Amino acid sequence: MNTGSDDQGEVAVTADDAKTGAKRSEQGLGSRAPEFVKARRALHLSWQVGVFVVGLAVVVAGVIMLPLPGPGWVVIFAGMAIWATEFVWAQLVLRWTKRKVTEAAQRALDPRVRRRNITLTAVGLVIVGTLVGTYLWKFGIVMPWKINDQ
Repeated sequence: MNTGSDDQGEVAVTADDAKTGAKRSEQGLGSRAPEFVKARRALHLSWQVGVFVVGLAVVVAGVIMLPLPGPGWVVIFAGMAIWATEFVWAQLVLRWTKRKVTEAAQRALDPRVRRRNITLTAVGLVIVGTLVGTYLWKFGIVMPWKINDQ
């Protein structure tokens, strides 16, 4: 897609887009800082450092949540989204991730894949049920505490 940007940071519409009436859904790459911040080098650099530190804190919290209770991956992607407001590399990683997730969702909705997944889940549940039933038949249920009947 051949798009450019004008002086005010808005995305220009190509002739092909104008003919089809399509609107560009994705923003252009680059900083989304306010114009007064971009105009001053020191302020823009401070802004970028602040965005990086906040994004890093969110990503680290997500990594900590991976083995602990909490939505680890969601928080990591939220940190990446924070970085993507300012850094091109994070925008590219986020676009790649969105593309891969969309492809995986389409593959998962394929009828053959769904049938296979349902079959494997059913077989797994039967195996687990058989193992649990066999264990309970041999050993029964033993409570870890004593209850006295009165």
